[in-house]
Amino acid sequence: MGARFLALASSLLAAMAAGGVFFVYGAADGISAIDWVRSGLILLSTWWLAWGAATALLGLTSRSGAQPLRATGPIRGKTVVIVPIYNENPVDTFARIAAMDESIRAAGDPAHIDFAVLSDTTNDEIAAAEHRWFAQLLARQNGAGRMFYRRRSKNLGRKAGNIEDFITASGAAWDYALILDADSLMEGQTVLEMIRRIEGDPRLGLLQTLPKVIRARSIFGRAMQFAAGFHSPAFARGLAAMQGRSGPFWGHNAIVRIRAWAESCGLPELSGRPPFGGHIMSHDSVEAALLARAGWTVRLDDDLEGSFEEGPENIIDHAKRDRRWCQGNLQHSKVLAAPGLLGWSRFALFQGIFSYIAPLIWLAFILVSIAAIPLAGELDYFPQENWPFPAFPDDQTPKAIGLAVGIFGLLVMPKVLVGLDAVLTGRVAGFGGALHGLRAVLSELAVSSLVAPILLAFQCRSVVQVLLGRDGGWPPNNRGDGGLSGAESWAAGSWISAWGLAGIAVTQLVAPVLTLWLLPVALPMIFAPVLIWWTSRTAAPGHFRVPTDQAVPPVVALHDTILDTWVRGAAEPKVA
Repeated sequence: MGARFLALASSLLAAMAAGGVFFVYGAADGISAIDWVRSGLILLSTWWLAWGAATALLGLTSRSGAQPLRATGPIRGKTVVIVPIYNENPVDTFARIAAMDESIRAAGDPAHIDFAVLSDTTNDEIAAAEHRWFAQLLARQNGAGRMFYRRRSKNLGRKAGNIEDFITASGAAWDYALILDADSLMEGQTVLEMIRRIEGDPRLGLLQTLPKVIRARSIFGRAMQFAAGFHSPAFARGLAAMQGRSGPFWGHNAIVRIRAWAESCGLPELSGRPPFGGHIMSHDSVEAALLARAGWTVRLDDDLEGSFEEGPENIIDHAKRDRRWCQGNLQHSKVLAAPGLLGWSRFALFQGIFSYIAPLIWLAFILVSIAAIPLAGELDYFPQENWPFPAFPDDQTPKAIGLAVGIFGLLVMPKVLVGLDAVLTGRVAGFGGALHGLRAVLSELAVSSLVAPILLAFQCRSVVQVLLGRDGGWPPNNRGDGGLSGAESWAAGSWISAWGLAGIAVTQLVAPVLTLWLLPVALPMIFAPVLIWWTSRTAAPGHFRVPTDQAVPPVVALHDTILDTWVRGAAEPKVA
């Protein structure tokens, strides 16, 4: 409770300070209605940035306390590793399963662990390949009786419905389920440690790991991989400290107690048509809330190593995935009032909604600020002599400078502190040492600053599409190399360029004093196709170095060996 209060109080104070200062710097002849609007918008925007900063600072000051409960002696319960797939490359998927199975067996623990591949594949050619490669997996791993494959004829409820169908029909055969994605990898020792922790704590319903991103090759992918490996542990530790027993679930790389899941996590079909109605797309947050409502502990253990996943290699693939998350999170507006949810669970769902509303608030602030200057002579003002604050000149510069400093500080300061912490604790050694790590931090800040306006544009479009009733569906993930052609980049980003050019032209026409201040947002938008293309290029060797570059995790190396053997030994057609 103390961590929650501290984060809430500090972020609210920062937001109120930003809104208040911006409000005081009103027009010289008084305060107008548009000043009220801008102050409110900057208050909301600052709160969101300050909340992220507070989470990171809390993570830096929160170290692991008491060791989690864990079972000793032989593991008694039975575990099934669930791998849902949807139009994936089957040889890669089944090679991952083979690698994890060998890693578990190499650990030498006789725990009962099975695998279940749950296919929702709609492409018959890919499905036929799944059957062939599953037979290869069974033969190689001697998996008969402990490895299972099932393909649904109708993929109702998508991934959540796939898992729910399996647990309803077959879940009683196991005590625990380790839920993965098709691109997940996990060390055998990590799997066993997770089983021991959930078996040792009878009230633990779900245990979430912090997966590390692997295999990134492009500039965009490597920058995101570095950020996830370097900065995310502090944010995750802060999140775990705040959420406590009602922690997060990210849909994969987590273990669940099957009885708790079966009793608590039946998802309703929301009333109405998509995008707000129908099956819940961002099901993981709701499932975590339902487990917590039933009294089960949902926990994030950031100390668990050996959990891996892959990430998008370019901005377009990231935007496609984010479009699905946007629709799913906005659906939570229909879940917020569900009876019996814990207060913190409701707040976590609200955060997910707000994360997609925040870009629209920023856009509204920019538009209102531009409109305020030509409208200044037509606005009604509350006389400043009746206002209890000192008068300031009608000059946009102090406000712009203060806003820039505040935003820069809230965005950059946590990353700088994480970097200093990494140096002091020696963690930076895994990222190439202090000098290389510092260069990577600065490079990641530069890349993220350049792509942020582009991602903001994609997010704003996604929210507008959902609000207009457009269902984005569930497109399959692209797990290729991610390289984009100039034509693909232009097709994806030309509309952003048009909006950037229009925005800077209108600003120069009606509010030229703001043109300079809008350039950091407008210029990346204008050059969006170039940035989309450039960030999809392969990164220079050694750039954005991460620990897995220096020491390839055993299960990753094992997967690469198995995949290479399978691909060289069989002439299977390529499927995407």
